[in-house]
Amino acid sequence: MLGRKQNINNEEWFEAVFNIEKTVRREEIEKLTELTVCEIKRNTKGLNSAYAWSGGKDSIVLGDICQKAGIDNCMTGVCNLEYPEFLKWIKVNKPKSCVIINTGQDIHWLSKNQNMLFPKESGTASKWFSIVQHKAQRKYVKENNIDVLLLGRRKADGNFVGKGKNIYTNSKGVTRYSPLADWSHEDILAYIYYNKMSLPPIYNWHNGYKCGTHPWPARQWTDGNGWREIFNIDRNIVILAAAHIQSAADFLKGVCK
Repeated sequence: MLGRKQNINNEEWFEAVFNIEKTVRREEIEKLTELTVCEIKRNTKGLNSAYAWSGGKDSIVLGDICQKAGIDNCMTGVCNLEYPEFLKWIKVNKPKSCVIINTGQDIHWLSKNQNMLFPKESGTASKWFSIVQHKAQRKYVKENNIDVLLLGRRKADGNFVGKGKNIYTNSKGVTRYSPLADWSHEDILAYIYYNKMSLPPIYNWHNGYKCGTHPWPARQWTDGNGWREIFNIDRNIVILAAAHIQSAADFLKGVCK
């Protein structure tokens, strides 16, 4: 069984995907899906509900299950620092009812906030979620009078999901519900496999499963090679950044030697 996401390398994820039929039977995932759909219906009955969709593996599963439970309202939060290939995938594959909310951070903002570039501490990394995903979620909830927003958060990733029914209301008045809280990594992979769902390109990139979805400057665990990792994914990102951020320009000078 896979452990905490941050401690699993991509090779282990790929091996888990390859062997998923041996790990989780179709009947098991169908039963888990049925139970989760029933739980969602019970906990959202009479409420104006929606789900957050990031394009990551957990949210892809969440979205499919929410639709089975009769919840179609959906949102996703992005900024102007997304990987172009990933953003293109998002626009093509997002649920039909999904509202894209752009929180506006761009290369000019990043040049003035370079402490947010390739965060080495979890506290800094979490700020990215606060200024992009959480900000977008608050805006969507307020503008659409949403009573409860469903998320793909899971305990296996070390995420906070509240207590009891995995529902909590934060200080901003946003009520979040994580119906997949007790799903394992293998459950998520099995659902995707048996339902023949496609994943975004990020999972084929270096540390794709470990890093998950994120704006490119929020990339973690780079060991001082952030620009090189980004360059290997999309060199145009680094070329454009070099006009505004000295460390990007310095990296390109080294590459061109």
